[in-house]
Amino acid sequence: METIKFLHSYWAYLVLLIVVLATVNSIIGMLTKKEFGAKDFRIALFALIVTHIQLLIGIVLYVFANNFGDIDMGEIMKSPSLRLKNVEHPLLMVIAIALLTIGYSKHKNRRTSSAKFKTLAIPYTLALIAILAIIPWKAWLG
Repeated sequence: METIKFLHSYWAYLVLLIVVLATVNSIIGMLTKKEFGAKDFRIALFALIVTHIQLLIGIVLYVFANNFGDIDMGEIMKSPSLRLKNVEHPLLMVIAIALLTIGYSKHKNRRTSSAKFKTLAIPYTLALIAILAIIPWKAWLG
C-alpha cells in the first residue's frame, strides 16, 4: 500500500504540471486567436490521460487503504482532516476530472480554432481551480 500511496503522491506533481500547461496553452490560444494544431491537441489529451491515471491510482488507494466495515461517517464528518481525506478530496478531484473530460470531449466537435481553445479553456481552468483548492498542501509542502 505504501507504493500506491507514494505513486499517488508523486504522480500528482506531473498531473499538476500538465494541467497547468494545458490550461495556460488553451487560454493563450483563445486570447491570441492562434490556429489549433496537433501540439495543442496532444497537450489537452496528455492532461486528460495523466489525470485519469491519477484517478485510477486514487481509487485503488481509497478502496484498499480504508477499512469500510469500521467507518463511522459521523466521526469522519466531524473531523476536518478525515473529512478532507475521505470525502472532500476524492469528490472534488472526480469533479475536476469530469470537467477535463467534458472539455476535451466537446472541443473535438468544434470547427474553428477559437471555439476549440475556448471549449478547452473554460472547463480546464475550472478543473485547475478545483485541483488547486483541494490539494493537501500541508502534506505537499510540509
